Amino acid sequence: MKLSIAWLYPDLMSTYGDRGNIIVLTRRCQWRGIETRATQVTLETPARELAHCDLIFMGGAQDRQQKLVGEDFLKRKGPVVKDMVEKGIPALFVCAAYQFVGHYYKPYRGEKIAGAGIFDLYTEHPGDQAKRMIGNVVAELISSLSSRVRSDGDAISFGEIASSMTPRNDNTIVGFENHGGRTYLGPKIKPLAKVIKGFGNNGEDGHEGAVYKNAIGSYFHGPLLPKNPYIADWLIGKALEVKYGKEIPLAELDDTLEWQAHDSIL
Repeated sequence: MKLSIAWLYPDLMSTYGDRGNIIVLTRRCQWRGIETRATQVTLETPARELAHCDLIFMGGAQDRQQKLVGEDFLKRKGPVVKDMVEKGIPALFVCAAYQFVGHYYKPYRGEKIAGAGIFDLYTEHPGDQAKRMIGNVVAELISSLSSRVRSDGDAISFGEIASSMTPRNDNTIVGFENHGGRTYLGPKIKPLAKVIKGFGNNGEDGHEGAVYKNAIGSYFHGPLLPKNPYIADWLIGKALEVKYGKEIPLAELDDTLEWQAHDSIL
């Protein structure tokens, strides 16, 4: 089996260790004998190269880097990514990337930065006097998220999928957040998790991240996947399922160290 991962703008959008997500995805594939290649997609990379990829990752950045990436993503890469997500290609968008796939991001200075409209959400910065949302954060996956269905017709929740992948029936996610923007979800998208400790999307509604089809958006840096290995495996599993047209069970790995990292934050 083979997987190709598109790593969008690694030179401009990879703050707070976000490249660790790529390391986790590639290593967890390699440990299972899945041949994996991560393609670095920069401003200069033709958008057509994305179409051959099986999984998408895009990390965080500050306002300056967002503006540099903005036009290229909106006009060239974004439409291709949107088409891929609609077809079920799994993706992980972190922080600034999470904001980019919405309708727009409004910084506290300057004009709105248009988004790709892949997710039904928008982000606004309330001003330089507003409290920054920063610190370690814990959330619990919301149980109503899944496109899979049991034989009895009931939906299998994302939380149930996650719990089935962990040795201790734990569906918490942990990470680090640092953002000034407040993200608000529209009616066509669902939150990823319920905040237990921290701020999440906006510090108001108690939600963190979003899920649309097989794409996840999150504010969790740190990075997200090393401390939450079952999220990585869910993305890998979905990528294999979409590419090969069937569900492919993943070999179990020894995640002792990963869970120690998880518990340290928890």
